[in-house]
Amino acid sequence: MEDKHMELVYDYIRNDALRHQLNALTRKTFGFDFEKWVANGYYEGDYIPYSFVENGKMLSNVSANRMRFLQNGVERNYIQIGTVMTDEVHRNKGLARRLIEYVVAEYKDKCDGIYLFANLEALGFYSKTGFSEGVKEYRCTLKPNMITKAANGGAFTKAGEGMRQKYTAAVRNAAPNAAFDQLNRFGLQMFYTADMDSVFYAGDIDCFAVMEQDGGALTLQSVICQNKISLRNVLPCITAEYDSLTLGFTPAAEDADMFDFAAYDGADDYRLFYIGDKLKSIGEQRLLFPEMSHA
Repeated sequence: MEDKHMELVYDYIRNDALRHQLNALTRKTFGFDFEKWVANGYYEGDYIPYSFVENGKMLSNVSANRMRFLQNGVERNYIQIGTVMTDEVHRNKGLARRLIEYVVAEYKDKCDGIYLFANLEALGFYSKTGFSEGVKEYRCTLKPNMITKAANGGAFTKAGEGMRQKYTAAVRNAAPNAAFDQLNRFGLQMFYTADMDSVFYAGDIDCFAVMEQDGGALTLQSVICQNKISLRNVLPCITAEYDSLTLGFTPAAEDADMFDFAAYDGADDYRLFYIGDKLKSIGEQRLLFPEMSHA
């Protein structure tokens, strides 16, 4: 083996030297890093990288993400695997596979299931690491007759930098407002929305919404409110013109009749792989992993 000087390191995000090595490989592989996320205080310990390093350089990484969900009233503790990458010089040596096997062995008896969102070009790789596929998620689209606008006032407007502190507090203390909601959402929600570009606020209902629009297609990624709130009160505050509205989460049971549910396999983005029979309930209960929970 060529790995006699290779070392396994893990759970080191607050170690500056190792984090910088992780950042270097992540930038090279995916075009982003974790530096601002950590510096701004958004990392809370649920993202746990497992990496092979050698001579001050990171060769390969697989990260375990502790995910606490409220799933139709039942708390579930899953592990999501992400940031799977190997430096191009060290690919085809089985490093990522060894890390995945290590992580699975570490957590399989300590959680309700392990899952990952596989890139389409890596399906063959994950099928050889003990994961199964075939569980379909369900995406929800607003029924056309449910498109309504508030008669006056109460509209969502861009939150902007001035509302960062209020938004951050709301994310940290958000009430579950979906059938399948991440309870420890803070780190990932802030990873995606710290720039505030897609964050909107409606004062009348004291509610934040994360929204993205592409032409006439609007996606409501998440609803952040410190109190329980119905989408019947949220949607009329959206003043953007749209032809279709898709949710990035599963609506609460009391709002489900407003939406059409359609099986979703990840389309051109990913395929869901899993270990653990409890994860089959995602398809059985017609749920969608919240898009803001993808690691």
